[in-house]
Formats: sequence, C-alpha cells, structure tokens
Amino acid sequence: MNTTCSLRRLRNLHVNIIKRHHALRYKSNSCINTNEFVLYDQLISKRRSQSKCSVLVQVSSENSCSDLFSYCSKFGSIKNMFHYQLTDSNHFVLTEFEEQSAVNNLFDQSTHLEDSNVIAVRSPFLWFRSNSSKKNSKLITENNFNFPFQANQIMIEPSVQNIGLEKLDSLSKQMLLLLEHTQLNDLGTRLRFLTAMQVENALKGIFPLSKILPFGSTVNSFGKIGSDLDLVFMNNKVTKNLTNRLVYHSKCMSSGRSQIQRHIEILGDLLQLFLPGCSRIKRISQARVPIVKYFQDFVGLECDLAISNETAVNMSELLYIFGNFDQRVRPLVFTVKMWAREINLTNDTPGKWITNFSLTLLVLFYLQQEKIIPAIDILVKEANNNDLRITNEGINCTFLRDVSKLSRTVQNEKTLDQLLLGFFDYYALFDFQMNAISLNVGKTIKKPEYSALYIVNPLETNFNVSKNLSLEEMERLRIELRNAAWLIESSLKNKDSFNLLELFKGEALKRNQKVFKIQHKITNSNRLVTVKDLFEDDSEIEENKKLKKQLETTEREI
Repeated sequence: MNTTCSLRRLRNLHVNIIKRHHALRYKSNSCINTNEFVLYDQLISKRRSQSKCSVLVQVSSENSCSDLFSYCSKFGSIKNMFHYQLTDSNHFVLTEFEEQSAVNNLFDQSTHLEDSNVIAVRSPFLWFRSNSSKKNSKLITENNFNFPFQANQIMIEPSVQNIGLEKLDSLSKQMLLLLEHTQLNDLGTRLRFLTAMQVENALKGIFPLSKILPFGSTVNSFGKIGSDLDLVFMNNKVTKNLTNRLVYHSKCMSSGRSQIQRHIEILGDLLQLFLPGCSRIKRISQARVPIVKYFQDFVGLECDLAISNETAVNMSELLYIFGNFDQRVRPLVFTVKMWAREINLTNDTPGKWITNFSLTLLVLFYLQQEKIIPAIDILVKEANNNDLRITNEGINCTFLRDVSKLSRTVQNEKTLDQLLLGFFDYYALFDFQMNAISLNVGKTIKKPEYSALYIVNPLETNFNVSKNLSLEEMERLRIELRNAAWLIESSLKNKDSFNLLELFKGEALKRNQKVFKIQHKITNSNRLVTVKDLFEDDSEIEENKKLKKQLETTEREI
C-alpha cells in the first residue's frame, strides 16, 4: 500500500513540474516533401518479381564478381549485382536478371556436388566454383558492368555513435540521418524476399497455389537492418472455373489448431533436412501462433515461418499505409524505438517489457492527436469493394488501401524535433491507469479490463497488444518518458540545440540536474530515476517529507 501511494505521489510530482516548466520549442528549418504513394500490393508484387529473377551466389571474394558477371551473362541480360560479406568472411553476390527465363536457364545449366551423401536440391542459393584455366582474378571496376555495381553492402546495423549524429546541430536532421543509416536497405529487402522464395519454390511442386510472403517489419516500412524476418505460408483460394472438365483429386484438410501444429512439424523437417542454408530449426507448435524458427546462414537472418496468419499480413499493410502517409512518421518511429532500445526499455527476447510493435502504435496514436495521420475508422469508412478483406478466421480487415484517394489538407506543419518533444510531453502527462489507446477511433477510451498498458489491437479489437507489459516495466516507461521530455526541453532552452546521443546514452543526465531525482542512493545508473529505487521499503511519513522537500527545492530552482 505504501509503495502504491509513493508511486502516485511521484507521478503527481512529475506532472506538476512538467506543467509548470515548458521550454519554448526549438524550431528547425527542415522541411518534409511528399512522395507519390505506392500501393502495398504493388510493392509486394515488385519485390516478388525481383526475387523470381534473382539468384544468390557465394564467391571467394569481391574480386570474383567480374568473372561471375561474365559467366552469368551467357544465361541472359543481368540487371543488377550486389556484393556483401557476412561476419564469418563469406562473400556473396545477389545477381538479378532482366527476365525470369534467364534464371531458369541458369538452373538448368547448374550442377550438384558429386557426393552420394548430398541431396540434390534446386534452390536460388548457389556457389561459384573457381576456373582452373584462369590463374588471376579480375579486379572489380565499374567499367566491367553496364550498371552501377554495388560492392560491400552493409548487412549489419551500424552503431548510433558512428553515424555522425554529433556533426549535425539540427535535431530534425539527426532524426533523418538516423533513419537513413538504420532502416532496412534495398539489398536487405531483396534478400528477405529471396529467402521467402527459396521456401516457396520448395513447396511449389505439391502446393502450386501456395505463396511464402514476408510480413511485419520487412514490409511495413518500419524495418531496420538486421531485424528478424517474419514469413507466412499462404494458400491462395482456387478460382472458380466451370469450363474446365478435368479436376485434380485432393484431400480435405482440417483448419483446426492440431492440424496447423502438424504442418509446422512437417515444415520444420523440410527446412532441416533439405533446404540449403537453413539451420538452428526450432518448432514452436504450442505458441498462440505456431511457428518454425530457423536461421538462414547465407543471408544472416533469423526467420519465423507461420501458417495462414492473414491478420498479420493485413496488419503489415495497415502499418505500411501509416508509415507512408506522411514523411515525418518513419523518422519519429525510428527515433523512439532507438531511444527505447538504447536505455533498455525493449528487449529482443519476448517477456514483460514493452515491444517495438506497441511503441510504434504509441507513436502513431500521438500523430493521430496531432492530426497528421487519420483514425483507422476513417479508412474503414472510405473503403470500397476492392478493399474488402475477411480472413478465414472471420476477422474483418477492410480499410482503404489507396490512401491517395483520401481527401486531406495539411493541418499540422510541425517539424520532426517538435514532434519528438511533443511525443514525450504527451505521454509524460498521459493517464495510463484509467485510459486505453484506440487507433481505430483515434482517441482514448476507458480500459475494457485492467492492464498496465492497454492498446487496442487495430484489427482484432477485443485484444490488448500490450498485455504482456508488467507494472514494473510500465512504471519504468513512464519515468523514462518524463526524463526524456525534461532532458530535451532543458537542453534546448539552455543552448538551442540537442544531440540525440544524449537522449540515447543519458550523457546530459550526469550534469547535476535534480528535477526528477529521488533522494535515494542510486548505484550503477546514469538515469534520473530507476524502478529499483521506487520500490524500496520506506515508511509513508518519510516518503511524504522527502517528496515535499524535493518539490520545494525544485520550485526554487525553476
């Protein structure tokens, strides 16, 4: 009881201070330009076409690329070549042809190892054997190619300390630079679709209508370099055709959970026994959504393969729409997610902490309050017959897909730095205890049930996407939101500029700032407040005295 009262008094203290001390917003000259909106289905179709025209070839070094180009040119016209190196020193070249027929021709002319223990598998992953008749390798020069050759592409996310944030005095420009260096690049996207195509091609013989589609961060416009690859096995519906008199014999399949679990086991066996590069296979059939986890060695990616998760695919499209609705959305989401990761609010392992998905929804909800993106209900209202989507589970995923048809006027011209500070200010004062967040209506609602944080699932509206978050982690989040708001405001007030590294690493918190500091002994931390300090067992009287003295001291300093 004493602990609960202390937390409430602490929250009131923080709210009062923030209300009384709001610095002027730092104004940047950065401007946002608008680009033509590309439909999600068009993006997926383009990337799948690229993967069907591509192969990934392991080479001895980047100096083999010219030789590879000369050899592969006999199969067809080459459109692009991308070279990259994994951490284990293996070199790979992604080669894209102009036509898919060239890839088929290459497959027909490729061979297998002459080893009785090797199973011959047709796959877009190959290796380039050295030519014994040529002693010297040709060095790479752009003159060898009729397109810009891209060597030594980045496959590992760079450290935020090494991308040059400190060289820019504009916070908006720093956020754009962070996006540029950490977002999923073109090569990374191509390799993910090729990884999906490897599994799809392996299943095509027996499942001709099946597709393996990437979803999640790979396609929702919020993916970063090195993030995991989410895949889903989709079996397209048969088109009704009464003119064909010959019909395939088939077996009926149950759509129950036990049947999906059996399929997961079979897919796991396929990956483990036959497909090159697939390792560390784990079958997680007891999860709410059963998946196969595996690692693709040639691409350096952790992969999760699910079956018929249509809702997740539609969720990816919804996030893609929001991410491309306004050019300020993605830089803000990337900055907030990086902030949360750097101060250990998020974790790669599932658990009691807030997820990147929940953080993304928090940012999108804030942008709805700023009238930058619309509520989901508006997209549902404007949908037409072509936008109708009902999953096999009966979940309505209908919303306007082509948002370029949505009538809108720019009502908010705030810069990225203003929006970042506004995000922290908004949630520093937010009543998480009473209110739930609904992106569907674009405003807060009363919590349907008690939870530390309640964010309504935009498509499955009866679910809370942040149900996993514990009370302790929720309190950490609230404190860090207030810390960040105060840090940015005080820095901009004192020197009219701010460096993101201070937000990520808490460097400015070492400068004897006392606004949110609690009079406990803090060890091994450079944050203003830690959750451990909040849950120490002190008497209620002592807490009242300390908090009252803290408030009086702070007011005098302000």
